[in-house]
Amino acid sequence: MGKTLHPRPRKLVDGSSAMSKTLDRISSPCCGNDERNKQKSDTEISEERTNFGIFRKAKNVSSKLRNSIRNKLRRRNDFGVCEIEDVRETEELKAVDAFRKELISEDLLPARFDDHHIMLRFLKARKFNIEKAKRMWADMLQWRKDFGADTIMEDFDFTELNEVQEYYPQGYHGVDKDGRPVYIERLGKIYVDKLMQVTTFERIVKYQVQEFEKTLAVRFPICSVAANRHIDSSTTILDVQGLGLMSLTGPVVEFIKVLQKIDNGNYPETLCRMFIINAGPAFQLIWTIVKPLLDPDTTSKIWVLGSNYQSKLLEAIDESELPGFLGGSCMCSNEGGCLKSDKGPWKDQNLLKVSLNGEVSAGQKVTISDNEEY
Repeated sequence: MGKTLHPRPRKLVDGSSAMSKTLDRISSPCCGNDERNKQKSDTEISEERTNFGIFRKAKNVSSKLRNSIRNKLRRRNDFGVCEIEDVRETEELKAVDAFRKELISEDLLPARFDDHHIMLRFLKARKFNIEKAKRMWADMLQWRKDFGADTIMEDFDFTELNEVQEYYPQGYHGVDKDGRPVYIERLGKIYVDKLMQVTTFERIVKYQVQEFEKTLAVRFPICSVAANRHIDSSTTILDVQGLGLMSLTGPVVEFIKVLQKIDNGNYPETLCRMFIINAGPAFQLIWTIVKPLLDPDTTSKIWVLGSNYQSKLLEAIDESELPGFLGGSCMCSNEGGCLKSDKGPWKDQNLLKVSLNGEVSAGQKVTISDNEEY
C-alpha cells in the first residue's frame, strides 16, 4: 500500500478570522457595544443586524455542507500528472483517526497498513465499534503472519492455473461503469473430481489469497488511476447455472466456507455488489437456507437473478467489458477466452508505472466546504 499523508490542521484564513471578529462585535452584549450603538443611527443598526442574519444563514448552510472532504492525490511520473479524487466523510475521518490512535497505542499498525481506507473498511465491517474493529484487525495481522499473506505474491507459483480454469472457470475481467474491477465465477461448472486430479483445495485457497492481495496491491490502485477516483471495491458475477444441491458436496462446501471466512475476516468491505445469475429453482432453495446466515449489509449488496439477467448486468457494466457468454461483446479470442485473459486497466503498462512508481504530491491539500483548511 502507498504511504498515506495525514494533513495537519492550519489556522483559518484571515478573511474568516475577520468575519469571526465582526460576529463577536455584533452579537456580544458587552465590550461597550451599547455605548457605540447609541452613536449609530437606526438605519445603521438595522443594516448591521441584517448583515449578521445573512452571515448566520450562510454559516448554517456551510455547516450542512461539512459532510465530506475532497482530497485530490497527485501521482507524478514520466507520463504526466494524474489526479485521483478521494472523498472522505468528516465523521468517518474522525472515527479513523480515533481507531488509528488505538492501533498505534497497542503497536498494531504496521507501516504498510497505515492507510485511511484500509482502517475505514475494518470500522465499517464492525459498524464503527472501535473495540470490535481492533480485535478484527489484530486477528487479521495474526492470520497474515500464519498464512504468509505478506509474501504470497512472490512466494506462491500456481503453475496449474490453466488446468484449474478448465474445471473451475473464474477470473477478473474488465471493469464496471464506475471503474471497479469485475470478478466472474462460474460456480455451476465446477467439476470436483477432475479438479482434484490437477490440484488441491489447499492450493486453490492459496491462489485465491494471492488474487486478493493482487487486487489490493495492483488492481485497485490502477483502477483508481484509470478512473481518477479512489476505488477499493469490486463487482462480482456468480454464475450458478447447473448448480444444485447435489453439486454442493462436502469438499465444495468446505472450500466455500474457508474462502468466505478468509474474505470476511481479512478483506472486509471490498465487495461493492454481487450478481448471482441463472438462479433456478434449485439455487433459490439453497439461497433460502443461506440468506438468513449472512449479514444484512452483505445481502443488501446481492442481486439474485434468473436467466433474464443481461439487462441488469448491462446497467452496471458496458457491453464491451462483458464476456460473450454473459451477453456482452467481448471474446478475448487471442487470450484463450475471457476468464483466462485477466483483461483490465491493470494490464496497461503505462498505468502500471503510474500506480506503482508514482508518488503522492507533497502539495496535497484537503479542503472542507466552508473554507477551513487542514
